Amino acid sequence: MKKILILIAILQGVLMSANLEAIKIDKTTIPFIFEEDRHLPIISMQLIFKNSGFLADAKDGLVKLTAKLLNEGTKKDGSVGFATKLENRAINLSVQTGAETFVIELSSLKSEFNNGVELLKELLKEPNYTDETLKKIKTQTLGELKRKESDFDYISALNMKGMLFPDTKLAKPSLGTVESIKDINLSDIREYISSHLALGNAIVVMGGDINDTEASKLAIGILKELPNSKSKPLPTLKAIGKNQIKEIEVESKQAYIYFGSPLDIPYNSKERYLSKVASFILGSSGFGSRLMEEIRVKKGLAYSAYSRFAINRTYSYFWGYLQTKVASKDEAVKSVKEVISKFLEKGATKEELESAKEFLLGSEPLRNETLSQRLHRAFQEFYQDRPLGSTLKDLEKIQNIKLDELNSFIKKHKEIDKISFSVVTNK
Repeated sequence: MKKILILIAILQGVLMSANLEAIKIDKTTIPFIFEEDRHLPIISMQLIFKNSGFLADAKDGLVKLTAKLLNEGTKKDGSVGFATKLENRAINLSVQTGAETFVIELSSLKSEFNNGVELLKELLKEPNYTDETLKKIKTQTLGELKRKESDFDYISALNMKGMLFPDTKLAKPSLGTVESIKDINLSDIREYISSHLALGNAIVVMGGDINDTEASKLAIGILKELPNSKSKPLPTLKAIGKNQIKEIEVESKQAYIYFGSPLDIPYNSKERYLSKVASFILGSSGFGSRLMEEIRVKKGLAYSAYSRFAINRTYSYFWGYLQTKVASKDEAVKSVKEVISKFLEKGATKEELESAKEFLLGSEPLRNETLSQRLHRAFQEFYQDRPLGSTLKDLEKIQNIKLDELNSFIKKHKEIDKISFSVVTNK
């Protein structure tokens, strides 16, 4: 107990070091998350746009294709010329997207960061809007889609999301389809960039060997290149709870099983610390978790079996995965159902709770060693409408969880017992 309290006291200095400020441009206020770190002469920045992930696709695959185009440099320098400028100064400038956000990341040595900022401004002013570039990234994407046809894990996972979230963007490939990719043109990408990569959606996350005054000046210079608008909020999606199994037949010696169900825990729930412990015990802790012990250790049905609680701003669900022999797929599905039903009925044991506490609290310093980890944590707190430093408070709450409190929470979430199974198996 004393060791845990000392650990939390040490972490308090680490987790509270990021600050939330604000940058105002015209009448728009942009959140600015900053942490000064003088240990290394490095500066990093993320320009994050909310309501702008692939859930905002006007055409399937548009957001992913836009990220690819921005990774192709400027129209003036072209892909190779722009990449050479970055490489010569060891500057990292990359663009990626998720379900809800679109992210531009810039990092370099402190001595080169101003040059990186200027190159980012050039990219925002004049992306590589050429037919040649569009053809190139379309060809790359169509190649990825072709390779996905033989990725049985991918097929099973996508099918599972389609069962849980039918007729939504989550039920479709984030890369798009062959038909939708062919239908996207440069004007679609221009429209997406002008409507989504805008001041009203922007959040700046920055840190390193720089003070907050210098950092905010650099950020303002970049933000002034953005249109002063914002896109509509993303819709909230709710998973369907239904006991069902859908099989897809392929040429395979293994069965690839993804399963999922609703999870009625909103992103800003005050009980998220309880969900973290419950998820750990049920299936996210590896060896020692209920699923791993029952399905691999006791029954030898799979090399690995795990599950997760996925809690996002716009959607939440419970999901898991295992791979087994074709002949064992029915028994594996039955075993998953039994493990989850028993967990919901009887809850966790005292030993499981203490083991979860020990691991979650003891491993926390490893998740906050680097500046990028701490900035990511601060952003997640802000994005989930929680105060910066609330992760520390969650650690204290986890340390003080009582068994009956945890089991009351587990038994309250019977919705995860309505499981959809996606099975990709041999004909």
